[in-house]
Amino acid sequence: MPEAFISVDVETAGPNPGTYALLSIGACLVDDPDAGFYVELVPETDVVKQGSIEIGGLSLDRLAAEGLPAGEAMLLFADWVRGHVREGDTPVFVGFNAPFDWMFVCDYFERFTAGNPFGHSAVDIKAYYFGMTGGTWADTSMRYLGPKYLAGRELSHNALNDARDQAELFRAIRAEGDERRKTR
Repeated sequence: MPEAFISVDVETAGPNPGTYALLSIGACLVDDPDAGFYVELVPETDVVKQGSIEIGGLSLDRLAAEGLPAGEAMLLFADWVRGHVREGDTPVFVGFNAPFDWMFVCDYFERFTAGNPFGHSAVDIKAYYFGMTGGTWADTSMRYLGPKYLAGRELSHNALNDARDQAELFRAIRAEGDERRKTR
């Protein structure tokens, strides 16, 4: 089946969805990053790991007043995914450190909608690069990959901007992988 790669990034109030809230979701098509999605959510809890909230610059008070309820936000995201994937194609979640972003997105889809439109399809950019190069896990950090593939740009910690940067990173790594396979 054809695949539709969708870069997804989230900002959260902490390291796990069982304790901390999902605060924002950004997504874009890997091959068309202008086709983007962004939503901020009303926090489900006020429990915060201070470093997490400072990274994204989001305010729980502002989100409580201006964010969308989780159910509404997740339905909008599911509709966006379905609306940007051709009939018969499989949507594939792509993330930089996908296990982190995936656990929040999957948890929220399962709790607040009829299910996850990605099913169990996800690609971790770090693991993809690690497998392609045979390097070290340390070589998969943004400190290493940003200068190599993103002209040294650092992630902004705005979920949509980061999803777009991740899409660019994934396209560049895949292209390098394609070239490596041609030379074998």
